[in-house]
Amino acid sequence: MYPATGFSNGHRHQPAGTFMDKRLGSGRRERARSRATRAGPRDSRDPDQRCDQKPPPCTDFDVAYFNSYAHVGIHEEMIKDRVRTDTYRAAIMQHQSYIAGKVVVDVGCGTGILSIFCAQAGAKRVYAVDASDIAVQANEVVKANNLSDTVIVLHGRVEDVEINEEVDVIISEWMGYMLLYESMLGSVICARDRWLKPGGLILPSNATLYMAPVTHPDRYSDSIDFWRNVYGIDMSAMLPLAKQCAFEEPSVETIAGENVLTWPHAVKHVDCYRVTLHELESVSTRYRFKSMMRAPLHGFAFWFDVEFNGPAISPASNHVTATFAESSNDQPMDYSQRKKRPNPNEALVLSTAPEDPPTHWQQTLIYFYEPIPVEQDQLIEGSVTLSQSKENPRFMNIHLEYTSGGRSFVKESVMR
Repeated sequence: MYPATGFSNGHRHQPAGTFMDKRLGSGRRERARSRATRAGPRDSRDPDQRCDQKPPPCTDFDVAYFNSYAHVGIHEEMIKDRVRTDTYRAAIMQHQSYIAGKVVVDVGCGTGILSIFCAQAGAKRVYAVDASDIAVQANEVVKANNLSDTVIVLHGRVEDVEINEEVDVIISEWMGYMLLYESMLGSVICARDRWLKPGGLILPSNATLYMAPVTHPDRYSDSIDFWRNVYGIDMSAMLPLAKQCAFEEPSVETIAGENVLTWPHAVKHVDCYRVTLHELESVSTRYRFKSMMRAPLHGFAFWFDVEFNGPAISPASNHVTATFAESSNDQPMDYSQRKKRPNPNEALVLSTAPEDPPTHWQQTLIYFYEPIPVEQDQLIEGSVTLSQSKENPRFMNIHLEYTSGGRSFVKESVMR
């Protein structure tokens, strides 16, 4: 379900002492961490490319995070997201030749629905791993569908549970707001480095985070201008507090394509076969936009795509590589060409872009406290850095610098 206003701050409104009671009034996904340990590295990959073999301790933040996914409402919301769930099912069936008769790990299985899809696609064995207590219900769902001989539910962190064989396929719905929020991709990386056979399949295989400047006068008016005249009373003294409360933190909401002022910029490409834990600690990029219209600039929107490609083998190294054409993070990507695929069967795409059907992820907005007038063809440039919080790696620090019309600004916020 979504808030009646149609948007919410990135901060989940939760009782003191809990981590994210979120999702029940904002968008979210199905997961929770879990993990297995094997003795020693699976292959000869450089140590910097592997998850540490000694599992990190489970912190109070982790426990609260896992507990947040024990609530059935979170999983109901994600499963009812037809764009999300139908795309995953279609991807599993499209890659059935990689799955049938093979061993699969579902990282953060939640209610077990993706594990069951894999079993229906003919998997020999599926390890459904989840650290949340929702794993108890997932096991009952598996039993009710007579799949206990195929789907093995493991209740625990992926860092801690035991899987005593290599696997052919890893599937996970790991994406957070702004793609990287919640840091669940790290669990997929550990599963990949410990269990995945050379030439194995990871679904999804690639992801791209985008950003673009936006105008949203209705949102600004609803949250800010409202206070200028309240039943004939001048309440403009409330404006500073209203701006702080409405725009201090990232906001998760749905915008339309018409709110976007330019083609987007690719902030970060993620190749799930190669990405490292260190790479995710901090992501930085410079951007340069040219506004396509005259409008007030209210902030920046972020969204992502994920692709479900099959694995490819590099003849030089015999290591798995992703079938994905990357472009430099420092250059705007030809977004129109990325959307055009000569053969739609080559890769399924799950998109959370404003012009695509809405998902529970919606878009993430970083609003300015004051709008900036922008003329057509006016340049908007600067940089953005997304980094894991030192306090809690599941939080995301956002440092945004932007210049337009000869004025420069800095906006810092935390997604928690």
